[in-house]
Amino acid sequence: MEQMKNLVDKLNQASFAYYNSADELISDYEYDKLYDELVNLEKKLNITLPDSPTQKVGAKVNNALKKVVHEKKMLSLDKTKSINKLKEFLTDKVGLLSWKLDGLTIVLIYDGGNLRQIITRGNGEIGEDITHNASIFTNLPKKISYTKKLIVRGEAVISYENFNAINENFKYKNPRNLCSGTVRNLIPQTDRPVHFFAFDLVLSQNIDFKNSKTQKLLWLKNLGFDVVEFKVTDAQKIFDDVAEFKSRVKNFGFAADGLVLTLDDIAYSKFLGVTNKFPRDSIAFKWADETKTTKLLDVEWNTSRTGLINPIAVFEPIELDGTKINKASLHNINFINNLELGIGDTIKVYKANMIIPQIADNLTRSNNVQIPEKCPVCHHNTEIIHINSGKFLYCINPNCSAKLIMSLVHFASRDAMNIEGLSEMIIKKFVAHGFLKNYTDIYELKKYEQEIKFYQVLDSKSPNKNHKLYTNLMAAIEKSKNVFLYNFIYALGINRVGLSNAKSLCMEFNNDIEKIKSSAFDEINNIHGFGEAIAKSVCEYFSDIENIKLLDKILPLLNFKSVTVTDDKILNGLSFVITGDLEKFKNRKEFINFIEMLGGKVSSAVSKKTTALINNNLSSKSEKNQKAITLGVPIITEENFIKNYNLII
Repeated sequence: MEQMKNLVDKLNQASFAYYNSADELISDYEYDKLYDELVNLEKKLNITLPDSPTQKVGAKVNNALKKVVHEKKMLSLDKTKSINKLKEFLTDKVGLLSWKLDGLTIVLIYDGGNLRQIITRGNGEIGEDITHNASIFTNLPKKISYTKKLIVRGEAVISYENFNAINENFKYKNPRNLCSGTVRNLIPQTDRPVHFFAFDLVLSQNIDFKNSKTQKLLWLKNLGFDVVEFKVTDAQKIFDDVAEFKSRVKNFGFAADGLVLTLDDIAYSKFLGVTNKFPRDSIAFKWADETKTTKLLDVEWNTSRTGLINPIAVFEPIELDGTKINKASLHNINFINNLELGIGDTIKVYKANMIIPQIADNLTRSNNVQIPEKCPVCHHNTEIIHINSGKFLYCINPNCSAKLIMSLVHFASRDAMNIEGLSEMIIKKFVAHGFLKNYTDIYELKKYEQEIKFYQVLDSKSPNKNHKLYTNLMAAIEKSKNVFLYNFIYALGINRVGLSNAKSLCMEFNNDIEKIKSSAFDEINNIHGFGEAIAKSVCEYFSDIENIKLLDKILPLLNFKSVTVTDDKILNGLSFVITGDLEKFKNRKEFINFIEMLGGKVSSAVSKKTTALINNNLSSKSEKNQKAITLGVPIITEENFIKNYNLII
């Protein structure tokens, strides 16, 4: 009985931390293992404790958010890792096999054709109203043609690409954690784009779906929803269909921890009914994680530009899912303590969703990892800071060189000043030699030409290569002087101001840096999607004397690229797909930002709703070109795009 209580307490604690503060105290692998252990123990003893997670759906709701009772109870799914069980589940029926997206399940309610409410799953019966965060969703239809009441369920997810761009300091363990924290935030985080994939239509009236869930999803797609990708399958095809999905999971772009199989027949699904926790017409298939044991060699502590010191496990190299790995993030101090990690321990490692290396378990638990009392870079004192349920280690020295290095890495990054060749390794060398003390020094590196070239700072092994690298780097620095203002604002690294917020800030003040510098708190606070925390960060940054000195030094060197249009939102309601090599824009991200800044949308796939496919190679035989031709979607070049909408870049 004591063993059961300990399992329940540990699982509930981990579940509460995840659902209410987006913290992970134990790995997904360990959670699943402990959960299965509890299920088996409950069956063996024929006892279930009242607060057992086996009897719950989701977790407690956030007290700070408005509570909403779901019109229809939301259940969990029974799960398996056996394809044979999927085959047995289907019997002679037709099923729909789709991605099991690893995000946050939410409910959308429309009435009169308008989006009225967004609700989290919560505990299955009571969710949280997050309608105030509608602006963070990049693809939610705000208005649809169907005017009766409509209830749609789906998954909120953040792509790996956006996760990597946003999560510079590794506070969040994975895209799911970041998405959970973003969707349930009290203040809209518009710099964190969230995607919505519909997977179920709960309520609609007077629509004939011919007793088929397939028809439901196709109808939602025609209304403008992005629907989770699915395949129609049966017992004969299920093995091949699972294998096909699994072969694409690494390149899918969104976290998927398995698949969902549901019976297509609506009437038969209703006949089967539900248990107290699971529907009988659906089942989840989770990837069978490949795990290997290895030896923990070290724990590295890396200081970020915000002072957060990230623990990284270093272990003897192993091969998992076709790639060699020897490192995995440890996320926070809780994670280290729960695993009782020690140097030399035998650990089990896996790849979450077959992509992100994680430590699944520690078999020897010597518990000798020391939390550094000094920053590994500047050797000043560290401090453990509690954020929600997590414990994080910070360097409290404001002049830590690691903060300087990582802030310069951020400044030179692709979405900021995009200085190709100015890598973290090069920045570290320049800082060590005293060439860089702040970001303005990047534009004065020419005065160190001889030292950089002849003392081989860039490449100590090849003098000739060193000269070429120097020439290329200077050209990239010069090129970076022509930049959109929002990229520069983002490059400054203002706390809480991501790329999306930087764009909103620039649009609000007509791309005038002087107006931004002198803006008042209330002006910024009133920008859609901002709020007090972001407004405070912006005002504090531009009221700091040292920051203003640096700005006064760099602004005369820069040429801010302008956008001249007759309407700030000239691309409102238009959707584009971009493919092929670019000529006018530095990279795909810059082009996407440009379109979104003018109110347009960029999708990854051509559909009937695509306004135009942008491809400089009009005669390309690519799949996207062929689909555009089939659907009658115009194919235009960048030059056509600029001329068609009277744009100047």
